[in-house]
Order: sequence, then structure tokens, then C-alpha cells
Amino acid sequence: MPRMLEAYDPAWPSLFEALADGIRSVADPEWVIEHIGSTAVPGMRAKPVIDLAIRVRDHDDFERHRPALEDAGWVVGSSVTTHPVIVRESDGIRSAIAHFFTAAEWETVNQRILRDWLRENPADAARYAHAKCDAVAAAARGSSSYNAAKTPVIQELVDAARRARGLPSVPVSDKRLAERE
Repeated sequence: MPRMLEAYDPAWPSLFEALADGIRSVADPEWVIEHIGSTAVPGMRAKPVIDLAIRVRDHDDFERHRPALEDAGWVVGSSVTTHPVIVRESDGIRSAIAHFFTAAEWETVNQRILRDWLRENPADAARYAHAKCDAVAAAARGSSSYNAAKTPVIQELVDAARRARGLPSVPVSDKRLAERE
């Protein structure tokens, strides 16, 4: 069963800043790090997991800094297949997810595009929030995983956001099928 959604917590931006500062202090202080995911959208109900998008020069840049990140408590391990991801847990519960994107792909990262769209389009943010609640209910019934249940709405919203930027549609699902939690 997925973690429950919580009301927006105004502390989430500060938690993001602390995580970003911690990453920069052990890795590359020049990395661009942005708050993404539902906790980055003011007013959005979310699982209390802070998502970070980190711009690296290339995948070797991430690999050079990976040992220091692991020494700082981040672990590699995710069902995401399209880019490197590290996670942080507290008492066995995931508290943060850091997604690494190359400079070449940065401007077309779906997670950044969706965050911006939701911040700028309250009706779509409300639609997404409703889809997330439905996804929790579907996961509780065992009829679908949380991520699989909300993916159709995410795809529609990302398609709209990409279209508004003159970008083509691309699949938003980036997880292995067997692990779409």
C-alpha cells in the first residue's frame, strides 16, 4: 500500500533547500538543483517525499560524485530506467528522491515541465490532485499501483504542457513495469 497523501506542508520548500545544500556540499557545488514533484506545487496534497531534479554535465559527472553521495546517506535504487536516481530514507521510509538529468536534456525534462504547468494552471493542478486521490484508492483496492493509476492523467497534462512549449509528446512512464509503485 502506498504512503498516504498529506495536506501541503509549507515546510517542504525548506526541506528541499536543506537536501539541495547537503548534496552540493558533498558533490558539485555548481550543480543546478530544483524542487520537483507534488511537494513543489504549493497547495498540492502529496506523499511527504521531496523530489529533486539535478542537472549534471553528463552521466559520468553523476558517477564521479556518486561515492560521496552514498557516503552521505543516499542510495542508488529505483525502478526508474531513464536516468540515474538516488534515494534517502529515514527509519526505512523514503523521504527524498534525487533525479539526475544531463545538461543536454534539462530543458525537456518532463518532471520540470509538469511542475511548472501545475503551478501555472490551477484547474489542471486540481485535476491531478483528484487523480492522485483516486490512485491511492485504486492501490488500496489492489486494482492498480499508485503510479500506474495516475499515469494517464500525468500523460495528458505533460502532453498539454509540452505542446504549449512547442515540444512533441513523449511517454511519461519511466519505471520498470514490475515495479510501478
